[in-house]
Amino acid sequence: MASVVELGQDLVRVPSRGGIDDYGPVLSVVETWLGEHNLPHRRLHSDGMLVGLLIEIAGGRPGPWWALDACLDTAPFGSESSWTFPPTAGDVVDGWLRGRGAADSKLAASMFCHIAAELRPRAQDLHGGLAVLLDVDEHTGGFGGARAYLSDPLAARPAGVMIGYPGMDEVVVGGRGLWRATITVHAHAGHSGSSRTVVGAISRAAHLVRLLDTADLPGADGASGFPLPPKVTVTSFHGGEGFSVTPDRCELNVDVRTTPAFDAHDAETLVRKAITELDAELPAPRPTDITSVASWPAFRLTEDEQPAAALIAATAGAGLQVRAKTAGPSNIGNLLAGEGIPATAGFGVPYEGLHGIDERAHLAELPTVYAIYRQAALSLLQAS
Repeated sequence: MASVVELGQDLVRVPSRGGIDDYGPVLSVVETWLGEHNLPHRRLHSDGMLVGLLIEIAGGRPGPWWALDACLDTAPFGSESSWTFPPTAGDVVDGWLRGRGAADSKLAASMFCHIAAELRPRAQDLHGGLAVLLDVDEHTGGFGGARAYLSDPLAARPAGVMIGYPGMDEVVVGGRGLWRATITVHAHAGHSGSSRTVVGAISRAAHLVRLLDTADLPGADGASGFPLPPKVTVTSFHGGEGFSVTPDRCELNVDVRTTPAFDAHDAETLVRKAITELDAELPAPRPTDITSVASWPAFRLTEDEQPAAALIAATAGAGLQVRAKTAGPSNIGNLLAGEGIPATAGFGVPYEGLHGIDERAHLAELPTVYAIYRQAALSLLQAS
């Protein structure tokens, strides 16, 4: 495992914050390692932007392709003064790999590269093929690497994907979907000191927030087997300037987490109902505008559906008792579900500080996690 840790350290030491840093340097670290191990790889681009790296190991026998996926971009550092070590430390202290991306997901990227290197010498005996996708447009929410991979005419479309998000207690087999929109609330502009009462855009928008916060949502639908309920959250609120003007415009971002029983259509219907109520109760010179931003379906694999079955069986074979989990947040698994591609979206080493301060990944469990992913990949690639 020393080589897996060393490559992980090298990756953590190169900052690759989503939407902030240049991704070329962190990909160059991987490319150097891949070149030394004679692994075929190529960069992925979208609209001229670098969005990922793809490794492809073709088997010698017919069969479906499977993919391992880990992101090489990271969350921002946040307040660096709050960290007790540099965010790009990349060192190992008391059995922990320390630094931004150690948990999410540079150690997994290193692990998947090593699995590809281990399996390549026996490729002629394998069915289909194995792809390793290293996305550098994940933390932006754009998932450009995954999109470029799926739209690449030269790449074999995967039958399923295992995503290397960390955490050893569960195998994530599903996640809530999302529907996101920006809402623009209008009003008459005016002077804040006017003797005439003016209901400004901020006041109207605040009323809309209350309507959304108290919207009637269904609970979890036990009959569907999906364990989480839908959720509505206002995540952004912008309007006004200075003190003396009652603004005529305010924008809200609304995030609705969806389920199979409450999908994107239901989410939009709920939000539009609240907007209709707002415009009726507090009329304005223009109707409230709504602009849809993104929509991904919820997904959940059954435990006997691949690649979940292979990963769960491999954990059992390693003597672990893990539960299948449906995650609250959305992830690349939702994007893949929208493309009809089943995915697991989490199993890896224990971690702390993910997306927060002092991110680190525990290394004692790395050999077990590595062996589980290796076995899961082999079981898929050895099936005819």
